[in-house]
Amino acid sequence: MTRIVLDAMGSDNYPTPDVVGAVLAAREYGVEIILVGDEARIKPVLEAQQPGNLPIRVVHAPEMLTMEDKGMALALKARRPNARNSMAVGIDLVKNGEADAFVTAGNTGAAMATAYFRLGTIEGVDLPALAPVFPTATGSCVVLDIGANPEVKPENLYQFAILGSIYAEKVRGVKNPKVGLISNGEEEGKGNENVKKATPLLKNSGLNFIGNVEGKEVIGGKVDVAVIDGFAGNIMLKTAEAVAKLIVDKIREAIKTGGPLAMLGGMLVKPALGKIKKLLDPSEEGAAPLLGVNGLVFIGHGRSDEIAIKNAIRVAKQAVEAGVLQSMRDGIRERLLH
Repeated sequence: MTRIVLDAMGSDNYPTPDVVGAVLAAREYGVEIILVGDEARIKPVLEAQQPGNLPIRVVHAPEMLTMEDKGMALALKARRPNARNSMAVGIDLVKNGEADAFVTAGNTGAAMATAYFRLGTIEGVDLPALAPVFPTATGSCVVLDIGANPEVKPENLYQFAILGSIYAEKVRGVKNPKVGLISNGEEEGKGNENVKKATPLLKNSGLNFIGNVEGKEVIGGKVDVAVIDGFAGNIMLKTAEAVAKLIVDKIREAIKTGGPLAMLGGMLVKPALGKIKKLLDPSEEGAAPLLGVNGLVFIGHGRSDEIAIKNAIRVAKQAVEAGVLQSMRDGIRERLLH
């Protein structure tokens, strides 16, 4: 049975969404859940869900990392051998082979730092990359990095492309994923120095590399994997989320203020709008993988509700069962360490 560690102190409204989502996942997906965090706060919420004989247990972690933990103080808490915060305790369970994957909706920076210091990276990978799935006109696209590394080298972009391609194939079910470098133009030679220097590396990689792509081509579904540095990637992600929300809000506003005919039309298109909302809702995917660390780590939104937590556990389960971690180790070894 797949064993998933969940940081029960992760979401903004912890531990209720986290625990309830874990119970839903255990019931629906047949996974073992290890809840990590303040036992005194977790157990009453768990008991209220009447879990019965579900394979859920609690591992006590008296401390937690928050949005206030930054810089050197965060680094020290993330790497301290005897750390007792929920992220460190949970990730150590994965490191020690007591669990298969770690899921959190906590501080993204804290989760990335803790995973990096405690798990290390896959041999041949210098930096991990956060890799959410973007909805596109033809399905979805794995975009990496969207915030783990503001500054990268061309070699890092090449490593991201390998990791993203393997994840898209193993977890997303995309055969021979098309890989693109996000740039300010499709023509070869466009882009900053990193993009220009990464191009020959990708052309000779054996990946299905199609060249430079602009943001509109990513959303248009031209590629299955899009590679970018974490600074620009984070801007792209936040802008896409804001535009999606703006469009949905403006449609609702137009329906409410457009008079009786608009209200009637709104009722007729409500099912279609529901599908669009679901497509754009980050809770549908639940969490993004941190690719490149030597273990499976998934990071969700702080505002995650129980459905987002349940879906994050589903994605983690899929990655475990697909053997994606070993595939990434093998892929990096084959292309970079031979």
